[in-house]
Amino acid sequence: MCVLISLRNQAFVSSMPNAVVMVVGKIRHKLASSCFDSKCFYSSRPVQNIQKSRVPKMFECSNLKVNSKESFKFLDYDCLGFDLDNTICRYKVSNMVKLEYKCLANFLIKERGYSGVHLNRPIEEHIDFMIKGLILDVERGNLLRIAPDGHILHGTHGTKKLDDNELTSYYGTECRWETTTLFSQNPLKTWNGPYSKVVRPLLDYFDMPAGLIFARAVDTIDEENGCKLEKYNIYSDILDALQDMFHKDNFSKNTSEYFTAIKEHPSDYIQKCSANMMDWLVSLKKQKKVLFLITGSHVDFASFTSTHCMGPNWKDLFDIVICFAKKPGFFTDNRPFIGVEGFKETEEVTDLQTNGVYLNGNWAGMHKFLQQASKKNNPKVLYVGDNLIQDVYTPAVNTTCDVVAVCEELEAEGIFGHSKNHTDQDLLVSNIWGSYFHRVDEFKETIWCGFIKKHAKLCIPSLEYVAQHQIDHEF
Repeated sequence: MCVLISLRNQAFVSSMPNAVVMVVGKIRHKLASSCFDSKCFYSSRPVQNIQKSRVPKMFECSNLKVNSKESFKFLDYDCLGFDLDNTICRYKVSNMVKLEYKCLANFLIKERGYSGVHLNRPIEEHIDFMIKGLILDVERGNLLRIAPDGHILHGTHGTKKLDDNELTSYYGTECRWETTTLFSQNPLKTWNGPYSKVVRPLLDYFDMPAGLIFARAVDTIDEENGCKLEKYNIYSDILDALQDMFHKDNFSKNTSEYFTAIKEHPSDYIQKCSANMMDWLVSLKKQKKVLFLITGSHVDFASFTSTHCMGPNWKDLFDIVICFAKKPGFFTDNRPFIGVEGFKETEEVTDLQTNGVYLNGNWAGMHKFLQQASKKNNPKVLYVGDNLIQDVYTPAVNTTCDVVAVCEELEAEGIFGHSKNHTDQDLLVSNIWGSYFHRVDEFKETIWCGFIKKHAKLCIPSLEYVAQHQIDHEF
């Protein structure tokens, strides 16, 4: 069961008549069969007030309420875990993406000898091309969007749109590719190994600009050769650029243009948590809930961003913190936990302690700690994150914990009854690709909408919106 929820900031409610709380849930009701594959929508205001230019007709179910048995409360859980980046720590996405693009382009030009004719063009010229969730067909030079069953909805070669004939010339009359079908069935099978060399999903705001980098590099190579190539060898260079930008040692050594910029001007890139958000976390602690943090960031960068967004005492909010967790492997593998002193690694740890900070690790060890901390043999556990493979699909499929998906596109698109109110919506909403949740010209779900509906208990635009409510609020 999945509930998608969009919560208007209560500070704006009195001044914005279209403010709405919209809940989307799986309803087993004979009247729902014609609406969004038996998923219906309840809005606190008439559906005709929703911005219909962005809402397909299939979304216009206003007469059925969500079954109360399928409601959701954070307080129902004994242990609540959170991702850090783009979940608790929100970024100023436009500034961040522009910085990331600049770093990637500079690396390809200076270190790999790529022409700057396209790569050096202002990002604003193709701002509408970027969207989270594109899938790279690495060898063909194509960027794709796919349905929940792997069917290819539409795509581009470089930055140029592929028409129907071009799509079928690449992927057959059914517009299917074995690799995207496999990805739709189990994305972890393409995470490493041979499939990872031919398909790469762009899952969050850290790798989203790699899509435009890839597309512009394809355009450059095609122009230089006067034709399309049978096979492109671009992505390995982009992967090197991403690793050069994000390598865990670069933050402490000041050897990354990316980390240097964030360290020098953190307020340009990192949003501070609101007082409501901080109070919400404190209130959960007062209810004796076990709170934990699992982040892919290394301990020094995680401490830096956490201090900036939550304040110097941020560790007091959590019973345990896991850094450099190497998700999704944290939820599937058996890597040992590593202790830290300050920001330096020490040795393997088998007995996790309350208020400890550790690196790497695995879910089995974390679950044992949660049993001890909650004093329950079978604690009810929730994990909240934004990356739909690392934070949603993998823990939902491989552990017993429930998951909540964070998706800022709910707010940016003004979809599911939610009024547009995202400062970076010009970047997050694409007229080229259409909605993050469905195809632009007709309602067909994307794989990401499918993953959310199948694996998440709740989907929210941000934790800030949840924090506007009391902790016992029922969604």
